[in-house]
Amino acid sequence: MSDELQQLEEWLSPLINKLSPTERRILAREVARDLRIANRERIKAQTNPDGTPFEPRTELRGRSGRIRRKAMFTKLRTAKYLRIKTSADEAAVGFIGRVARIARVHHYGLRDRVEPGGPKHHYARRELVGITASDRERIGNKVLEHIT
Repeated sequence: MSDELQQLEEWLSPLINKLSPTERRILAREVARDLRIANRERIKAQTNPDGTPFEPRTELRGRSGRIRRKAMFTKLRTAKYLRIKTSADEAAVGFIGRVARIARVHHYGLRDRVEPGGPKHHYARRELVGITASDRERIGNKVLEHIT
């Protein structure tokens, strides 16, 4: 966990602990929903959490065309695949099912098959889910708004 997230947790923990488990669950759901929206918009803008743009697709065997020029991850950023999971103690935003493997390959820049039985390709690192500085500020504001 980064230092900024650790500081945010230390600042928010005493405030959140004063809430009932039901109120914490409601707050976690609101925060997770906001983070999902922020990550969806960031994926749509094709940027990493640090603000750098996604590395463009590479030409595989000289193929180019309309599909190659379209934005990446249009289906992955929908609520069907970018899910939230909340409890009284945590809020998580991530991918589920088969698309979780695809997202993991792109997020960490791993090597995977282009298609079943096809050639392997080393994918560029494109961080799909993450927390930016504005997200940390948004979380703090959401907690304070919920408490007041």
